[in-house]
Amino acid sequence: MSLPIKTDASQFDFLSLGALVHRIDPGIIPFRKARTFDVHVSGGEYNVAANLADCFGLKTGVATAMVDYPIGELVQTRVKEMGVTPFYKWFKHDGVRGPNIATVYSDRGQGVRAPVVFYNRANEAGAMLKPGDFDWKTIFAGGVKWFHSGGIFAALSETTSQVIIEGMKAAKAAGAITSFDLNYRAKLWSSVGGDKKGVETIGKIVEHVDCLVGNEEDLQKGLGIEGQNVEHASKLDPNAFFQMIEKVTAKYPHIKMVATTLREVHSTNRHDWAAVLWLEGKTYISPTMQLNVIDRIGGGDGFAAGLIYGLLSGKDPEQALRLGWAHGALLTTFPGDTTMARLPEVEALAKGGTARVQR
Repeated sequence: MSLPIKTDASQFDFLSLGALVHRIDPGIIPFRKARTFDVHVSGGEYNVAANLADCFGLKTGVATAMVDYPIGELVQTRVKEMGVTPFYKWFKHDGVRGPNIATVYSDRGQGVRAPVVFYNRANEAGAMLKPGDFDWKTIFAGGVKWFHSGGIFAALSETTSQVIIEGMKAAKAAGAITSFDLNYRAKLWSSVGGDKKGVETIGKIVEHVDCLVGNEEDLQKGLGIEGQNVEHASKLDPNAFFQMIEKVTAKYPHIKMVATTLREVHSTNRHDWAAVLWLEGKTYISPTMQLNVIDRIGGGDGFAAGLIYGLLSGKDPEQALRLGWAHGALLTTFPGDTTMARLPEVEALAKGGTARVQR
């Protein structure tokens, strides 16, 4: 495996940069009929750090915005519970309008009824982050093996992408592997310049990235690369994904790794699930399994965490891919956005384990 991962002792195995959110979840009840809610702490970049700490036992951190009000306190408690070391840029709440920790509203759907997701990201503290808000020299002083960010954070404002580039440069200077989850969201990019701006901005970020996570649609829309119509293509066809990789590496020849999940949705609760990995010119494909899904939110972040754990722990690429595939699958069997799995469960499923009762 050719990724130049540091082998010396480091303070952090993994550090992410992104915005924290709190997700309001009424379960299978639509919001218009809901009476009670669960609250999950989430964020595409943070989720990977939380999964790596809680399930896989790695030393992880997150650089993010924090607000001094009760929702902020709730979020801080959950971050601490997951074992993630925070590096907060603090914002003072005015008691009326914010700044705020963003709210994600997401029910789980059921059967033929799809989940419904909407947001309140008004006056979001995470969108206010700008270059200079984090002391990267101090953060990286003890050593970091892997640095990660993503497209949702990049799209929050004109300045968040600049913070990502600043962090990526610091990570490269410190000898860390860098990764970026494209997570392309057209609605977010429309607020900061549209799709053209999205491609331009992501292109500047990817210049500093070793590893990409993203499906075929993410690669097309986020990197401005032409491909087949993803609406009519098989969601489980790895060949279409690998054909896209050739175009990605032609445009960005420094990219060492690209990975994604493949998901065919038959109903809200029944999915076919697979994953693929391209690493330095070699391709790897997981088996396909059928999932009985409780909560699909965070499955992709679960995949990324398992894959990164495998690579950081010296597993061969096939094993690393299977760990990501297995952990992402398990994560969909829990409510919430972050893991409740144990490492032995992930390893057993990655090896072909079953759902027989454990006695």
